[in-house]
Amino acid sequence: MTQQQTLFDYIVIGAGTAGCLMANRLSADPNNKVLLIEAGGRDNYHWIHIPVGYLYCINNPRTDWLFRTEPESGLNGRSLIYPRGKTLGGCSSINGMIYMRGQARDYDHWAEVTGDDAWRWENCLPDFIKHENHYLLDEGEKTDATLRDFHGHGGEWRVEKQRLNWAVLDDFASAAEQAGIPRTEDFNRGNNEGVAYFEVNQCNGWRWNTAKAFLRPALKRANLTLWHSTQVNRLCFENAQNTPECTGVDVTYKGKNVKVRVMKEVILCAGAIGSPHLLQLSGVGPKALLEKYDIKIMHELPGVGENLQDHLQIRSVYRVTNAKTLNAMASTWWGKAGIGWEYFSKRTGPMSMAPSQLGAFTRSADEYEFPNIQYHVQPLSLDAFGQPLHAYPAITASVCNLNPTSRGTVRLKSRYPGEPPAISPNYLSTPEDRKVAADSLRVTRRIAEQPAFAKYRPEEVKPGVQYQSDDELARLAGDIGTTIFHPVGTTRMGRADDPMAVVDARLRVRGIKGVRIADAGIMPTITSGNTNSPTLMIAEKAANWILEENSLH
Repeated sequence: MTQQQTLFDYIVIGAGTAGCLMANRLSADPNNKVLLIEAGGRDNYHWIHIPVGYLYCINNPRTDWLFRTEPESGLNGRSLIYPRGKTLGGCSSINGMIYMRGQARDYDHWAEVTGDDAWRWENCLPDFIKHENHYLLDEGEKTDATLRDFHGHGGEWRVEKQRLNWAVLDDFASAAEQAGIPRTEDFNRGNNEGVAYFEVNQCNGWRWNTAKAFLRPALKRANLTLWHSTQVNRLCFENAQNTPECTGVDVTYKGKNVKVRVMKEVILCAGAIGSPHLLQLSGVGPKALLEKYDIKIMHELPGVGENLQDHLQIRSVYRVTNAKTLNAMASTWWGKAGIGWEYFSKRTGPMSMAPSQLGAFTRSADEYEFPNIQYHVQPLSLDAFGQPLHAYPAITASVCNLNPTSRGTVRLKSRYPGEPPAISPNYLSTPEDRKVAADSLRVTRRIAEQPAFAKYRPEEVKPGVQYQSDDELARLAGDIGTTIFHPVGTTRMGRADDPMAVVDARLRVRGIKGVRIADAGIMPTITSGNTNSPTLMIAEKAANWILEENSLH
C-alpha cells in the first residue's frame, strides 16, 4: 500500500447513523478525499432490511457488538444486553425505525448549556428538514403549508406511515385519550405530547437505513473510500506547540496494521460507546483511568466516558380477551405462513412492523410542565427480548422516563482495542428517577382502566396489581426495566469553563487539534424521545461546520 493511498483530507470513524451522512456530505466536494472506516461488515444480511428482522440482528455477532452492562444496583443486580450496530448503517440497521425528533425544549437547553444559539430548536429544525423525505409531502403543492414548515421532501431520509393497524392498539389509543392524553397528528413539531401511531424510517415496507440513504449514492464518487471490517485501534497524535494534534489513525485493515494520515480532520462517529472508548485508548480521557491501564496520556479530559444517559423502559404486560394479537397469530405454522405471505406479496402485516407501533407522550405527574414519559405499545408480549411470545393474547405497554437524572459511565477495561468497555448506565440511581418510575406505572394502569379498553377485560400480568406503593413499584421497575437502546452524552458539549465538557459547541474536542465528534455522545442531555433522528441532525450540522471552516483555510 502506497503512502498516497493512506493520505486523506478527512477520516470518518464509524459508518453508522452519523457516519454515513457525514461521509456523504464531506465527499460531495470532489476536492475532498474522504475515508470512511467501519468495524462491521456490509449490510447484506437479509434480516437487516426486513423490518421485523431486528429480532435476528440484535444479539447477533454479525450485526451487533454484543455489549452488556455491568451489573446494575438500580436493576437489583441485573446485567442487560446493550445492542449497538456493527454493520454498515450502524444502529439504523438494527433499531426500531421510529422517526422522532424530541421536544423543542431539548435543543433550547443545549443552546443554554453551550452558549451557542445554533443549537436552539428553530436552528436545528432546518437540519432535520434538509435530509428528510416525508411521505405526506409526496403530493407536492397539494399538501398543507403548515406541514412544509416542519417537514422536508426530496432528502435522503425516508419517513413513512406504518403499513398495518391493530384494533387492540386503536382502542388503547382511545383509552389513552380518555385518560387525558390528546390525539396528535405529528410527534415532530416541537411538542410531542399526544398519542398516535409512530412514523417510521421505511421505504415501501423495507427498512431504510443510513447505508442505503446516504452511503450507497456517495460510494459512486471517486473521492470516497470505504474500509469495512476494519478496526480502528487508536488515534495518532503529534505535539504541535505543546498541543496534541491528530495526524491520523492506527487501524487493522485486511489483517495488517496500517497507519492512515489525515490532512484536515478526523471525525468520530462511533457512537456514545465507541467514541469515548476510542479516545480513552488513544490517551484522551480521565487521568486516573488512563494511568490504571498504563496508557500514555496525550491530553487529560475528565469528561470522556462520563455523563452516560439512557432511556429505561418499564414493560407492563396485560392479558386480554377477544383481541387479535401477535401472540395468537404467530403461535401456529399456518399463522406464521400467512404472515410471511402477506409481507412478501404486499409488504404489509406483522413482518413490516417496527418493534413498537403505537406511541404516547404524557406527564407522570401534574407537576411536570412538559411530557416527561413516553410509551411504546405493542400487540404482543414475552418475558424478555429474544424469548418466545406468550401462549395467551396480550399487549405490552412500555413506558420510559424521557429525562432521567441518573448518570452513568463508559470506561475502558483494557488497553487492547478488542476488549469491550465497562458500560454502567447507573439506572434508577436517583430518587427522582425512582419516583417517575413508580408514577409512570400508575399512569399505565389508569389508561388500561378506561372504558375504551374495558371490552378486553385486561389483566395486569406484569408487574402485577399487588404492587402499589412507591417503594414496591420502584423495586419492580428495577426487576423488569430494560434499556430502550438510547445511550447518549458520554462526550458531551459545553462551555469553555465547563471542566467536564469534552467538545465545544462546534463539536471540536477540547485541548487537541484535528478531532471532532458528531454522534449521540455529544448530547449534554438526552432528547425527549428516540435518539436516531437527532443523531442525524447532529451530523448534518457538524458536516456543514466542517466544510465551512476548512474552506476558509
